[in-house]
Amino acid sequence: MIERRVLKNLLLLGALFIVLGTFSCATGPASGVLFSSVKFAGAVNASNEVSADVSAEGCQHQILMLFAAGDAGAGQIAKENNIRRIATVDHSALNVLSFLYRNYCTVVTGER
Repeated sequence: MIERRVLKNLLLLGALFIVLGTFSCATGPASGVLFSSVKFAGAVNASNEVSADVSAEGCQHQILMLFAAGDAGAGQIAKENNIRRIATVDHSALNVLSFLYRNYCTVVTGER
């Protein structure tokens, strides 16, 4: 009887560690379980012939790991802001208490 209870507790503890371990999964170079706010590089136009005259941002938001909305796609951001030639694509991520609130943003710079 005791062995069964110990095994059950160990399985529950293992499941808890797995769940808590996935809470801080955010795109980016670093993330924290309690809080993180990071910016990181994305793509750069290799030809380097495009000036970064215009900048536009699009974000996705997630609340309580239940609701999510937004568009952080570089192509859509460029289209909505009439950016014809893309110079750089950068990203940022914000994470508050892992499950409470998260956002992921893409910043596109280029020429109109």
